Amino acid sequence: MASSEWTERVDTTVAHPARRYDYWLGGKDNFAADRESGDAIAAAFPAIRTAVVENRAFMRRVVKVLAGQHGIRQFLDIGTGIPTSPNVHEVAQGVAPDARVVYVDNDPIVLAHARALLTSTPQGATAYVDADLRDPERILDDPALKATIDLSRPVALILVAVVHFLPDEDEPYDLVARLLSALAPGSFLVMSHATTDGLAPELAAQIQSGRHGPGKLRSRDEFAQFTAGLERLEPGIVSVAEWRAEAEPGPRPTFDQVAVWGAVGRKAAG
Repeated sequence: MASSEWTERVDTTVAHPARRYDYWLGGKDNFAADRESGDAIAAAFPAIRTAVVENRAFMRRVVKVLAGQHGIRQFLDIGTGIPTSPNVHEVAQGVAPDARVVYVDNDPIVLAHARALLTSTPQGATAYVDADLRDPERILDDPALKATIDLSRPVALILVAVVHFLPDEDEPYDLVARLLSALAPGSFLVMSHATTDGLAPELAAQIQSGRHGPGKLRSRDEFAQFTAGLERLEPGIVSVAEWRAEAEPGPRPTFDQVAVWGAVGRKAAG
C-alpha cells in the first residue's frame, strides 16, 4: 500500500474498533485515540478486558470444535482485527493442517499485520481480503477468497464481536443473510455480540451514545434472529464464557462480567 493511501485511510485521531480491541488485549498497535476511547469504556464497564479475553477464547474453542468434530476445513473470518495468537488458522490447522482460512478486515493496519503474520501450513492456505462487512458481495467475489475457499463446500463463517458495530440502518440481519445464502449446505455461522442484557440502562446508553463509534448492543432475542433457521449447536445461545468451556479454568466469569452472547448455527444440508 502506498504511503499516501495509508495516510488517507488511517486516521489516528479517531478510535478504531480493531485497534481499541488490541489495546484491551495488551497489544501495542494502537494510538492515543484508541486508548482514550478504551479507557473511557473501561471506566464505565471495568470488566471489558475480561469480556474481550473470553470472546477470543470462545472463538478458539469453536474453531477447534468445528475442525475436529464437524470436519470443517474452510473458515471465513470477517472482522479479523489485529492478529493475536493463536489465530483462526493456527487453531484450525493445529487440528487439520489442510484447513484454509480467509481473513477479512477494512483497517490497513490490520492488513499490514495480516500479510506479515498470518502464514499457513504447507498443506493449507490463508488469504486476506481488504473489505468491509457492509459489502458482502465484494467479499465473496474477491479473487483471493475464490482462490482459497471453495464456496460449493461447507464453510465456517466467523462474525465474532463485529456485528455489534453495525447500527440498524446498516441492515445487519440482511448482510448476514446475504453471506449465508452464498455458503453451501452444512456451513456454519459463528457469532458473538455485545448485549444490553445485564447492563444498567445508563451504562448501555453511555456505551451506545455514539462517542465510541457507530453500533448497537442487542438483546438475546435480537441476537437470536441472526441464527434463526439454523440448527444451533449445544449449548445454544449462551455467554461466550460458557460455550463449551468445561476445560477452561474456573470460576468462570459471570454474565454481567462479559455481556457478550455467543452461538454457533449450522445451515441445513440439502
